[in-house]
Amino acid sequence: MRFAIALLTVICIASVIGTVLKQQEPVNNYVNQFGPFWAQLFFAIRLNTVYSAWWFLLILAFLVVSTSLCIARNTPKVIADLKSYKENIRENSLQAFHHRAEAALAEAPQAEATRIGHALAKNGWKVRLQQRGEGWMVAAKAGGVNKLGYLAAHSAIVLVCLGGLLDGDLIVRAQMLFNGKQPYSGGGMISEVPTRHRLPSTNPTFRGNLLVSEGTQSSTAVLAQSDGILLQELPFAIELKKFIVEHYSTGMPKLFASDIVIHDRATGEKIEARVEVNHPVRHRGIEIYQSSFDDGGSSVTLKSVPLDGSSRSFEVQGTIGGSTDLARGQGSDAQKMTLEYTGLRVMNVENLANAGESGADVRKVDLRAALEGRLGAANKTVTKKALRNVGPSISYKLRDAAGQAREFHNYMLPVELGEGVPVFLLGMRETPAESFRYLRVPADENGALDGFLRLRAALGDPAMREAAVRNYARGATDPARPELAQQLAASSMRALALFAGADSVPGKAPGGLQAVSDFIDGNVPEAERPRAGEVLVRILNGAFFELAQLSREKAGLPPLARDERTQAFMTQAVLALSDAFNYPAPMAFELKEFKQVQASVFQVTRSPGRAIVYLGCALLILGVFAMLYVRERRLWVWLSPAGAGSRARMALSSNRKLLDVDREFDRLRNRLLGDRT
Repeated sequence: MRFAIALLTVICIASVIGTVLKQQEPVNNYVNQFGPFWAQLFFAIRLNTVYSAWWFLLILAFLVVSTSLCIARNTPKVIADLKSYKENIRENSLQAFHHRAEAALAEAPQAEATRIGHALAKNGWKVRLQQRGEGWMVAAKAGGVNKLGYLAAHSAIVLVCLGGLLDGDLIVRAQMLFNGKQPYSGGGMISEVPTRHRLPSTNPTFRGNLLVSEGTQSSTAVLAQSDGILLQELPFAIELKKFIVEHYSTGMPKLFASDIVIHDRATGEKIEARVEVNHPVRHRGIEIYQSSFDDGGSSVTLKSVPLDGSSRSFEVQGTIGGSTDLARGQGSDAQKMTLEYTGLRVMNVENLANAGESGADVRKVDLRAALEGRLGAANKTVTKKALRNVGPSISYKLRDAAGQAREFHNYMLPVELGEGVPVFLLGMRETPAESFRYLRVPADENGALDGFLRLRAALGDPAMREAAVRNYARGATDPARPELAQQLAASSMRALALFAGADSVPGKAPGGLQAVSDFIDGNVPEAERPRAGEVLVRILNGAFFELAQLSREKAGLPPLARDERTQAFMTQAVLALSDAFNYPAPMAFELKEFKQVQASVFQVTRSPGRAIVYLGCALLILGVFAMLYVRERRLWVWLSPAGAGSRARMALSSNRKLLDVDREFDRLRNRLLGDRT
């Protein structure tokens, strides 16, 4: 029993690990998330495939065999005990029971035995009378279900383990071992995958995923394995007519559903159905669940955003999941890249409650509100939420000729983040394990990137920089002192050249505010650096404003007004221009147009062990309740002649010593013997 409990504990712990740790993921996912050491340990002890690990299946099999042998050994004893009334117990043995009583009765032993037997039977006891010479033995029992509970609970363990073995990967592993099936780790079309990587439609148990785009149908599910995939053929094809998603007012989804048509291969029948979350459809013993949704091949149009100021803007068209070859430069020096379209999200619900906030105002600290926010109902939260849909976004990868790729995530519309001006968010990350880092590019008065791009192009033009510096120096100094204008122009030109990357500090990265800071650190005494930094920032702001005016004049646009919005735009533009020097690509891509095509991801399962597990759960509940809440009791009353009447000796036994047993014995004594003493 102790060993069995220990094994059950191991199974429970392993099941928790299998629930928390994603199963049958690619090797790189574990390495990226946990590191090479832990990933290697997980693979060594098969924690990435707990439910199909040899040690997990061995424990289940051992429990099935061990518990089955225990049931087989004890069932005859239990059945024999249920049939036995133990009426042959000796009179002297009744004196050894804890609950015992004696009384003189008026009637003869046979009459009293008949009366006591009827009284017990009327109260649910099973009674048997036995005559011994001139005396009579009344043997009764109740609560025999308690022993049946023992059999039910142990049978439940066997059934649950058998169901787990049937619905696990045991049968799939057996086909891989005996039928030569192998996981497939290549690429290409599903129809081109060889037969040795496919499981037949008669496979008795499986659990796989099926992706179907709108207007298409599929009949092959994918079973994920740690070293590849297996393809599971279905006896029918699923056609997706329409994928339906409904949202709350906050933009959060509240309903996922798919209108499908099931094409039966055997009969040719077409069955229309709707699959919703937690409302699967069943056909030919296979459950079809709404698992998730994906892109079904949406077409997108992207426009390049030249962040280096030298490239020209252009547009590319593609399909999600596809790619486009790009080249920068000409001849043998051309840099070749591949643009891979990885994802389109039409809705992005973000929490913008704290956008633009920083620090804490001690005047707004409320201790009572802080305590109430952490006490009471579990749905309370101390974090303010302002969920808002910020519009579509595009995800893509730029892969160089060496195969190295960076991932990008850009929003189509500008987002108000409390900067004083809406900003376009251009995100990037080096690896999937990292979070996206976003470049915030301010939107112009038309809500577009054109104003920022004109400023970036002007910053890279030496003639434009020189003209902007002259205009700034002329407007910031007294015309009567031309020498001050020349000094300010020289300082402004040096600062603007440092920012633009045309001039740099040896050994330091060129461009941006960091280049200006490096120049100050190398040429200004430490005590004077704060004031020198303030002066250079004012000079840069003035020069950039004139640079923006010249860029608009060149484009035939009216000059910017000197108001708060212009000031916010210029402040954010300077920060974005500075950060653009650290952007790992010469250009970004903004989403201009798209045509969405939805796809549903269905989970298809054939689970013959499910009914067995349900039966085991029902038996387990009944067995536990029978063992915990039903008491087995046995009662004996020996009646011997005593003059004209009889002498009665009564004893009661129970499998538990409880106060209820004491009270029940008192009631039985008073009812059967009390009024006859």
